[in-house]
Amino acid sequence: MTARRNFDPHSNISKKFTMRTRIQSIRKRSTRKAFLGALLTSFVFAVHGMPSTLMADDIAKVRDVSGQPDANRNVIRAVRQLVERTHILHPKFDDLVSSHGFDLFLRSVDPMKSYFLASDIEEFKPYETMLDDLLKKNDISFAYIVYKRYLERLDQVIPIIHQQIDAKHDFTIAESITSDAKEMGYAKDLNELTDRARKTIKLNFLSKRADGKTDDEIRESLHKLYRTVYNTKSQFDVDELLELYLTSLTNALDPHTTYMAPQEQEEFGVHLKLELKGIGATLRPDDGATIVETLVAGGAADLDGRIKVGDQIVAVAQDDGSSPVETQDMKLKDVVKMIRGEVGTRVKLHVKTKATGTVQVYEITRALIKLEDLGARSEIVEDGTKSDGTPYKIGYINLPSFYLDMDGLRAGKKNYRSTTRDLEEILGNFKAKNVDAVVLDLSRNGGGSLPESVSATGLFIDQGTVVQVKSPDGKIESLDDEKKGAAWNGPLVVKISQMSASASEIFAGAIQDYQRGIIVGDPKTHGKGTVQTLIDLVPPIVPSSDSKKSGALKLTIQQFYLPDGRSTQLEGVSADVVLPSITAKLDISESDLDYALPVDKIPARPHKNYHMVDSAMKVMLQQAADARILQNPEFEKLISKIDAYVKGKDDKTIPLKESDFLARRKEMNSEKEEDETNEAKAEQKKVYNNTFYNQELIRVTRDYVEALKVNNKLTAK
Repeated sequence: MTARRNFDPHSNISKKFTMRTRIQSIRKRSTRKAFLGALLTSFVFAVHGMPSTLMADDIAKVRDVSGQPDANRNVIRAVRQLVERTHILHPKFDDLVSSHGFDLFLRSVDPMKSYFLASDIEEFKPYETMLDDLLKKNDISFAYIVYKRYLERLDQVIPIIHQQIDAKHDFTIAESITSDAKEMGYAKDLNELTDRARKTIKLNFLSKRADGKTDDEIRESLHKLYRTVYNTKSQFDVDELLELYLTSLTNALDPHTTYMAPQEQEEFGVHLKLELKGIGATLRPDDGATIVETLVAGGAADLDGRIKVGDQIVAVAQDDGSSPVETQDMKLKDVVKMIRGEVGTRVKLHVKTKATGTVQVYEITRALIKLEDLGARSEIVEDGTKSDGTPYKIGYINLPSFYLDMDGLRAGKKNYRSTTRDLEEILGNFKAKNVDAVVLDLSRNGGGSLPESVSATGLFIDQGTVVQVKSPDGKIESLDDEKKGAAWNGPLVVKISQMSASASEIFAGAIQDYQRGIIVGDPKTHGKGTVQTLIDLVPPIVPSSDSKKSGALKLTIQQFYLPDGRSTQLEGVSADVVLPSITAKLDISESDLDYALPVDKIPARPHKNYHMVDSAMKVMLQQAADARILQNPEFEKLISKIDAYVKGKDDKTIPLKESDFLARRKEMNSEKEEDETNEAKAEQKKVYNNTFYNQELIRVTRDYVEALKVNNKLTAK
């Protein structure tokens, strides 16, 4: 995982009453499917990633430079030219794009308007329609003007925040705080910023008091948090600023065209390959220290056995005899760069143990680590009783992404990792164990490889069009499953949510068009109907440089359509059977994103119809599920929570009088939001989580199997 550039406790201000911050996290990291979390969320970085190409001192900090580095100009030129020539809309960076990018950039730097003053914005205003002209000159000096002013305000405001943490607050006063930055302007002066900081800290106290924390514990945790925020923001480097600024401008065209700095590009590759090179640990910053957050099972550090969760890494040395580098107050990403490395190389970690407080030196050999939790995993769930007295056997597959080791494929490796290969092995095991049905869980699948979504769909159909793709020239191409036969031709249930996006929508939509199985979950999926390509900014696109990589451009180049000609853009794929869920009510769909592309339709392609679902069956399955849900007290609680959330969704103020705060919290049942987050973490570790929701999913699957039996349609023919 990596931390977002715009992390700030202020941006999580409304967490106890709304999921807007979590929504922003999903929007900006759809390929990662990660949440920022709540007020005390820590940054977490993977130390088991790709080989480090840059050491800690190689990237200058924005604070330490006078302006834009000349080395960035070639990257800026390449991004602009590639976007204008290759993007599906063939856009031009003009005054309108400049204005939108201006707004997006300011929001990215100061999302809750907690640091900039109205006078700062007035000073920036002349640039609003000039950014396109500057871009044509490969000039991003505006980014430095803004961020350096932000650093000045940070130096002013953070000490005020620490004062407010130590101040005595009156929790009997009837006042409130605004949770939506769009509803408020920038502060007129430092006094108004101070008052906003006071209210933010007051909200922190109320939230944590309600969670059972003492005031002393709250003060300590908040001081540590804001010191970490200050260190991280102060050490923002020129690569990060280049990424943030260029992405603000490209996001003004569509929300999925982004520039990735070299380290972000490496992380993106890790998630497609599902393998890492390093020691197998994740780290988090804590008041200037570097703490071990987790250990990857089977990783180098885990197998070594000496490093424990909670230990502090105080220095790092390489095996070349160089002196150890102390990590105190070092930017976490720089610590990561020092620890990462090629398989077989060694790193010396100076570790202050949590157990004894003493410093030990551990030499660990870096290794290749498989991210099994991010790949397809399966479990056979037994439930209920069939007519022959045996239990139903449901093959449950948790698939969090459509992944593909492209480097391994290109290199001709026999055992390169891919979604289709993993699914085929799982389905073969299911067939050998005579499962009655397969459930494919795509509810947290944010997409991934387009070719893998096509070939994975082919495991369930016998040849035919899976998706249609329209290119910038208007040409429509059909991407087909050309492999004869199917790996599984029995009953299929696809679990979806509003978090199911892109490649997962291609899969679910094709299954629906072929009437091959049923779709169960939220009313619709995310609604991302566009295709991106990743372009490495290497020669001849960017002139060669021995000292620095140039990153990559993730560019929207196509729109995709289902076999029947429907676009999933904005509208998504509709469920055949809807189950109540809080995610269905969140503003996290494609249509909620700024500058999303519009929806359209193209002609249908001929394809087979398996007739394994029809309208009458859908009605029957929904009615049976509804009847059970009405009798289920857990669903009754969930529906009550959803109703409260919807009721309070548009209320953008949070009371800061303690009695009112607690009453509102009780009404919103917001502590369940924490439970839901914890449950989501548990689901990521377990293949099948035996919740009341999943129990109903299994019952719908059983009903579906019985309905197919009645219709003599248990196999796809």
